[in-house]
Amino acid sequence: MVVARVIEADMTTVALPAESIDLIVTSPPYGLGKAYGACTDDWSFDAYVSLFREWMARCYDWLKPDGRACVNIPLDTTVNGRRGAGAVLTTALLEVGFQYHATIVWDKGYINARTAWGSWRSARAPSVIATAELIVVVYKHEWRKRASGVSDLTRDEFMDWVRGVWRVKPASAKRAEHPAPFPLEIPHRLIKLFSYVGHTVLDPFAGTGTTLVAAYTLGRNSIGIEIEPRYAQLARDALSKVGARPLDTLEPVAPDIEYLRQAIHSMDIVPDGMSIVEYVDMLRQADDAGA
Repeated sequence: MVVARVIEADMTTVALPAESIDLIVTSPPYGLGKAYGACTDDWSFDAYVSLFREWMARCYDWLKPDGRACVNIPLDTTVNGRRGAGAVLTTALLEVGFQYHATIVWDKGYINARTAWGSWRSARAPSVIATAELIVVVYKHEWRKRASGVSDLTRDEFMDWVRGVWRVKPASAKRAEHPAPFPLEIPHRLIKLFSYVGHTVLDPFAGTGTTLVAAYTLGRNSIGIEIEPRYAQLARDALSKVGARPLDTLEPVAPDIEYLRQAIHSMDIVPDGMSIVEYVDMLRQADDAGA
């Protein structure tokens, strides 16, 4: 049975079993002063980096020896001074104990809302801001998986995604009801590329549940930790819409087919020759067989 669990708590207080997670896919707060419901990430840069180390140290403990983590971080930050945040946070991951594998550049495309040009059309002091973020891929002790498993990657997906520069349009903050939402395609790719079917995926900053939805639709178990109650409930609602069942009940939840169709319209989740309805039915039957 594929299960998805939302834990409403501060991730620093959660006691997950050590070495129980196959893959972590997450986007921690960026320390840019954004309000996440009643919470805010308004820290000094040094305080933020210290917190980042604390968060990632817990993630390190939860990973299996051959576990992996895909951590979405900023390339640069400009709040309270310009900093190469990507370099600093990558170094922090290594200081925690992670081994480095690669960095995926998430090219978000041209963002039309930009207004901070510096010296307009002049070499005096132009402002360079990259419309890209980083996804740092690290692992605990061993990159090669100890055991074989079922991979669901197509040839084209593999060839495209290992190139390491992904052009994916950002998600709408207004539509997602969250100030910094993941587009579903990002965790979809990461989960499919770096885990086997049936593995357990953790997002310790689950937000509205995008990573959990991607994991469930790909046949992976998932755990999401979210401190803000409203976002935690939105994550539960999102999981219910794709047919996921909470751990505390065996009652089936009818999948919202239209929601699933919209969520995966730009991705190749559904196998060739199978409709979305048939795909959800297949997931449900697999759940029932394993129950």
